[in-house]
Amino acid sequence: MTDSAKKKAITGKASAPAKQMSNKRRTREKVAKEPTRKEPTATRGEIKRLYLKSRNTCKVTFRLPRIAAKDAKSVFVVGDFNNWNTHANPMKRLRNGEYTTRLELEPGREYQFRYLVDGSKWENDWNADKYIMTPYGDSDNSVVIV
Repeated sequence: MTDSAKKKAITGKASAPAKQMSNKRRTREKVAKEPTRKEPTATRGEIKRLYLKSRNTCKVTFRLPRIAAKDAKSVFVVGDFNNWNTHANPMKRLRNGEYTTRLELEPGREYQFRYLVDGSKWENDWNADKYIMTPYGDSDNSVVIV
């Protein structure tokens, strides 16, 4: 039963027909409500993924929050993707105190990684897809699934 039929049954009067919205106005409202995205992205926590169809790669943005690297002089992301090279991928400090970097990784794989703060302190990603015990058995590595 439609709304106007319900109203007629209850009050004995039919409701006034709703105004028809012009196609132009409807389109404008639809465009205003729907966010536009230039590139397809996928996000899990703070690790953002941008899959590129033109190449078989995924741009992964790593972000370490300010609280994890308070007063840090340098932060590097270290992992399987750079053979655990502690100086290969420096992270840039943002105005809000967070650190970020973007790497191109091959899709369909899992990569273990950690953040190295000031050359001596290791931090995991709090929003990693999962964690795996290190071969040394003393801590976990963060894992990003691409």
